[in-house]
Amino acid sequence: MFWNRKKDSHAAATDASGDAQALRAEVEQIRWWHPIDLGGGLVTPGIDVTPARLAEIQMPDNLAGLSVLDIGAWDGFFSFEAERRGARRVLATDSFCWDGGGWGSKKGFELARRALHSRVEDKWIEVLDLSPDTVGVFDVVLFLGVLYHMKHPLLALERVASVTAGHLIMQTQVDMLAVNRPAMAFYPGTELGGDPTNWFAPNPPALKAMLETVGFRTITFLSKSFPDTVSLDTLNTVQPNHVTLHAWK
Repeated sequence: MFWNRKKDSHAAATDASGDAQALRAEVEQIRWWHPIDLGGGLVTPGIDVTPARLAEIQMPDNLAGLSVLDIGAWDGFFSFEAERRGARRVLATDSFCWDGGGWGSKKGFELARRALHSRVEDKWIEVLDLSPDTVGVFDVVLFLGVLYHMKHPLLALERVASVTAGHLIMQTQVDMLAVNRPAMAFYPGTELGGDPTNWFAPNPPALKAMLETVGFRTITFLSKSFPDTVSLDTLNTVQPNHVTLHAWK
């Protein structure tokens, strides 16, 4: 029996082209936070500078055999990256962004997971509900851009510590930089960035002390976006400043 291989090849190419166009159309219907490479030259139009943040957080290149929890995953960039780096299990969690409480939703995560043929798991859960009973315990925990959205930051860190077996990678807003002792800024209303979901930011001494209080023994600050010298005048200003750190039990 003979068949027209050229015709079959053309049909397959046409189907693939149609699938790519359909995927692109789906992508365009979603408001993205993360730019995620879906392959075939298609990158989601996220407004965050996530690739630069990936360099800042210094996620281990090789996660083979490790479990990873991504708290506040949103569109899932870091979850999918952990999977790409060999993690044996990745759990993405979120609540506010997936609820549509802000302008985000879970649609981006679900589309990206499907397009990437990913096995990343997902669970809707509040940070304060994290525990070994609700999600388990993970070798590596990502807690990126979440702490300053917490009304109860120390309690949030207690919950995060409870599900961290060894290594926490964290990025957060810091403030009160001219104060040498542990201190924390409170942002009423929309004081920080016009965003009412921003609540608190510790200074680096407070952040270190808080992490030690909840059980982390080694804390290493990796990068920062604030000046080395800060005047007392800055205590009266609200500025976006962030720091990245790794902490180990």
